[in-house]
Amino acid sequence: MKNTYSKVRLMITMTEIAKLTKVSQPTVSRVLNGNMNVAPDIRERVLACAKEHNYQPNVLAKGLQGSKTHLLGVILTDISNGFFADVAKAIETEARKHGYSIILFNSNYNTDNELEYLDVVRRYRVDGVLAVPMRETSEVWQGYAEKLEIPVVSVTRQTKGMDSVYVDHAEAGQMVAEHLSHQGYKQFLFIGKDYDLKYIGFRQTLSEYGQAEHVANIVYQDDPQMKAALKAYLPCREKRLGIFAGNDIYALRILSFLQELQFLVPAEAGVVGFDDTMMARYLKPGLSSVSQPIERMAQEAVSRLLYRIEHLGQHPLWDCPLHGLLVPRQSS
Repeated sequence: MKNTYSKVRLMITMTEIAKLTKVSQPTVSRVLNGNMNVAPDIRERVLACAKEHNYQPNVLAKGLQGSKTHLLGVILTDISNGFFADVAKAIETEARKHGYSIILFNSNYNTDNELEYLDVVRRYRVDGVLAVPMRETSEVWQGYAEKLEIPVVSVTRQTKGMDSVYVDHAEAGQMVAEHLSHQGYKQFLFIGKDYDLKYIGFRQTLSEYGQAEHVANIVYQDDPQMKAALKAYLPCREKRLGIFAGNDIYALRILSFLQELQFLVPAEAGVVGFDDTMMARYLKPGLSSVSQPIERMAQEAVSRLLYRIEHLGQHPLWDCPLHGLLVPRQSS
């Protein structure tokens, strides 16, 4: 698989510069803070290493060593998605209860932005980070987060090697598969990536029902591509089509396309979304969707992050799976 993170140079810390140059960390600190009372050859070696590895100073560090800023960095993938807007609001509310403010960053599903913002939060000396990684299995993301030398908690995703609070996506896929199967649908589509745990749970459950040959997934690229994919199911209307969309935004677009293609919803095609955003609740006909406990997720994530901040050092990884709730409405 192509490494989408390759364009961004990994940041380096004072500790790593000390190891690379075989100089003590206090000496590295003196050099990088402009103290001239260091042997010229050592000073030159440290500065050359810092430049080569793109060292970025912590702009708020002076005068704040050993103190807290009471700032938390929050990195989301798409703030225009109502679900993530609700997540940000819940995190801010919970952080304020504990005397913390947040700095919000929107990666816009761009890996370069994502890693750049990790650099930014370190330079602004936040006490900890709550993040929604684009690829929760990425070793590059994990390694980059570790270089921050501050606590990081993953929110909404079970992320490799990191404290995580999330809804069990495989379980959600199972719930949707059971619902659509019990409603009499005979063909099944998942709108999203094949490595998405929602799809894995969805497909596995339908396979147990003997429907393995009737399950497929489509990656949403653009509107014309999606309409063409749905059009391919027009000749098979008698085999009711059950669609599980990876989020409510996809689901709403799917409903619009089905209407254009004159599919009857839910008689010929049913749709279930994921996130149960406000749009899903007030749409007519209502959109079936999997609701996530956003407030509980924010409470657990902030609580764990503050624990990490107060108890620095090595701790066992914390894994906090929560349960989603399928809310059936007229669309399925």
